[in-house]
Amino acid sequence: MKKLAMINCSFLGLVIFLITGINVSAQGMLGKGYAFEQNARLGRGVNILSADPGWKNILKARMTEKDFKLIKEAGFNNVRIAVHPFRFSMNDSTYTIDPVFFITLDWAIKESLKNNLMAIVDFHEHEAMGRDPLGNKSKFLFMWQQIADHCKGYPSDVLFEIANEPNMKPEIWNEIHTDAYKIIRKSNPDRTLLIGPIYGNQIKYLKDLILPDDDRNVIVPIHYYSPIQFTHQGAPWSVKNRDLSGITWTNSASEEQAVNSDFDTAQAWSEIHNRPLTLGEFGAYEKADMPSRVRWTNYIARQAETRKWSWSYWQFDSDFIVYNIDKDEWVTPIKYALIPNKK
Repeated sequence: MKKLAMINCSFLGLVIFLITGINVSAQGMLGKGYAFEQNARLGRGVNILSADPGWKNILKARMTEKDFKLIKEAGFNNVRIAVHPFRFSMNDSTYTIDPVFFITLDWAIKESLKNNLMAIVDFHEHEAMGRDPLGNKSKFLFMWQQIADHCKGYPSDVLFEIANEPNMKPEIWNEIHTDAYKIIRKSNPDRTLLIGPIYGNQIKYLKDLILPDDDRNVIVPIHYYSPIQFTHQGAPWSVKNRDLSGITWTNSASEEQAVNSDFDTAQAWSEIHNRPLTLGEFGAYEKADMPSRVRWTNYIARQAETRKWSWSYWQFDSDFIVYNIDKDEWVTPIKYALIPNKK
């Protein structure tokens, strides 16, 4: 009996060891290195669907199934899906999202996954949130709960970006994203999340970002449009830059050094805090001359890659485009500036 008891104890110990080993392994997968692995898999990407009429009626979408295939074949690895849930509020007490929103969201996610593209669901309500962050907080949180619950069954290739360009004071943003984080984690405990700094996801505000220290499954998005006088010259929505023209970018030593200085600041923050970075938006508006746009776009993308950041170019359709849907053709200079080794 004593021998049998010893055998049973040994067997129980082995079972506990194996279970513990499995748990440790699982925790290791989602530990400090997991977000970096996810970020490496994100690789090169492009923003999609921000202004597409398909959000209101999928049958009227400018972007179609073949475009996801084209994006993958061109050498991209991710799409950042810009969603505008506030436009679909049913205006009840819990801000129910009109089901038509989820029809298009599911379509976009499934087409992405079908074409082996990772998908970032980006809550793109920066204008409304910037105007009244606390007044819109309840709507923001209720809608994230719905999106998180709806998408909880999708695989790990689907990521959630809590908010695009949170234009508000840092203490308010840290409060809001913390509350959203808690809501999302209830239904998506292992989902990789993106949480970025304030005022356009600018690098200089990384220092103000407070993240959950015990959750390393977070990627930090930054955006880059510097020098703004070049990238936004002639852009009608940019009050300070809409009348500018003729500003070039020549790969001069001083121009490159300005980029490197900014990116090195971001990289230093990344290394100190052990958080991976993604360049979630960058691009130069069409009013700039094409040779300058190509030089700038190529330099920004390569410098991001040198630092092992993933990136998502702004954007596939509408403005800053890399693909001309009306002509059904790539804007080849921009395409090859982004992915020069893919012919």
